[in-house]
Amino acid sequence: MTDYMDTLGRIFDIQKFSVHDGPGIRTIVFLKGCFLRCRWCCNPESQRYEIEEMSTDGTVKTIGRDVTVREIMDEVLKDRVYYRRSGGGLTISGGEALRQPEFTTALLKAAKESGVSTAIESTGHASFEIIQMLLPYLDLYLLDIKHINPDKHKEFTGVSNRLILENAVKIARDAKKLIIRVPVVPNFNDTPDEIADIAGFASSLPNVNEIHLLPYHRLGRDKYTGLGREYRMGDIMPPPNDKMQELCNTAEKLGLKAQIGG
Repeated sequence: MTDYMDTLGRIFDIQKFSVHDGPGIRTIVFLKGCFLRCRWCCNPESQRYEIEEMSTDGTVKTIGRDVTVREIMDEVLKDRVYYRRSGGGLTISGGEALRQPEFTTALLKAAKESGVSTAIESTGHASFEIIQMLLPYLDLYLLDIKHINPDKHKEFTGVSNRLILENAVKIARDAKKLIIRVPVVPNFNDTPDEIADIAGFASSLPNVNEIHLLPYHRLGRDKYTGLGREYRMGDIMPPPNDKMQELCNTAEKLGLKAQIGG
């Protein structure tokens, strides 16, 4: 029988000493492959599962490599002392962690068996049976809720939000901790009414009391050029600070602890 530590997954980056995507100092593992095609995605190299080439400053880089759980844990455990001191740990991001469920589950299991706190940053767009596989090894689920309107959600991400919202209810019921995260994108979901709709849904979920509003940025724009793809956000600029604070106040009025960034 194959040791689960030899489970293979496809990643495109590992970011160490991060203070985002979960509490404390964290190691973030970025997986290849996603079910959504969000127009504003800052990691377009994560969307396709296939290994790709991307031009950066005149240099062509290979994006994506296959690794085992054992190889990842060798890197993760190098910083165990920092996790202990800060309350940090391992976060699996992407792409979409649920796009590679066997690898994600095995990696979370290995982390927990090593005493490392775990989190995933996820769209929640997969069958709930897949999500159930990893919940026993997961301390924090960071779930993106991008819009309540299914038509607008599909227009900007390529998929309906129906499965995501259905899963949110089940994840809230079964996860150890769930935080809702909202990428705030101009012309998509940056009005008080739209944020109020999302916050109202979040506040209706059992055991959920926290929401993070993540302002849109343009840092991934050049990656689209490097991949030979169109950047569909055009010249849209990030939301100003006062706008973000207004939306944060809107979410708090719905009874949630709200913060800008996450």
